[in-house]
Amino acid sequence: MNKILLISLVVAISACSGNRPSNLGVHNGTLTPCPKSPNCVSSFADINDEQHAIAPIIYNGRGGTIMKQLKAILEGAGNAEIISASNNYIHAEFVSTVMLFVDDVEFYIVPDQHIIHVRSASRIGKSDMGINRQRIEILRKKIK
Repeated sequence: MNKILLISLVVAISACSGNRPSNLGVHNGTLTPCPKSPNCVSSFADINDEQHAIAPIIYNGRGGTIMKQLKAILEGAGNAEIISASNNYIHAEFVSTVMLFVDDVEFYIVPDQHIIHVRSASRIGKSDMGINRQRIEILRKKIK
């Protein structure tokens, strides 16, 4: 009986992670648009879209310095894993503590403007209870 319960629990929890999206990354100078569901925020969303729009992160340092700082912040988060990184882009996955939901978070650094464009989206479900917006605002405070 315990084996069946354990297997059921593992299957249920792994279903919370969803599949890694194949459309992430920088496309023609922008990040993938948010879906219509309210579980995504993006600095590329129309500013009149209160549900999805979030301001990009402004930073003071150089591009290479900000990339190192951003990687260090993500590595120290405890619930984040950097999936891919290039000279101006990072894709990280954040995993929620209890239900193990996975959110994809992207950072697109535009060094000549001292801007980091962001996108944070839940893989499954409709509502995220504001977690994606809250995550970006917490990261914003940590970036110098």
